[in-house]
Amino acid sequence: MIGKIQNLNNINAQNVNIQNRNQKLYICNSCKLPSNGQNYCTFDQNEVDYFVKQGQKSLPYLSDILAHSNNEAQVTQTLYTLDRMIDNGIKGVDKIYPILARFNNTNSPNIQTFLAGIYRKTQVPDAFGPLIKMLIRNSLKPQTKNQTPTPFDPNEEIGGAILSYIQKAAVAGSFSAHN
Repeated sequence: MIGKIQNLNNINAQNVNIQNRNQKLYICNSCKLPSNGQNYCTFDQNEVDYFVKQGQKSLPYLSDILAHSNNEAQVTQTLYTLDRMIDNGIKGVDKIYPILARFNNTNSPNIQTFLAGIYRKTQVPDAFGPLIKMLIRNSLKPQTKNQTPTPFDPNEEIGGAILSYIQKAAVAGSFSAHN
């Protein structure tokens, strides 16, 4: 996923120097996106685990990937890694919202699903509007029969994230005036 190209060879995740982010060229061979024969993503768990174990130290490196990559598989695996980091109690993922926001207008159901999951868990206030926009856009332009079928509905995760924001606001008393 995130091995930098060096002499046209992939670097094993254990050999990646997460402090050296100057080179902007990355390669992703380890993530397999859903296809007609597979209705789920597969990730290189060794790479994911490596970055999760690095904790906050890996956030600048992962942020750099998200800031520069246009590779759907790489972005999806990086978002999955961030999601796992959140699940493991690593703080600071909410601070990279400006970089994550780059994908707020994506049409990729894979990226939308993981992005909505991260927004649901981090509750960054600025992400609420883009979630609403994403859900409306997907509803107005549903998948057509000519497109490769998506194995899951990103609107389910997007809707869940929106409900989570509303629930948190209701618990905090933000909607008490409307009751």
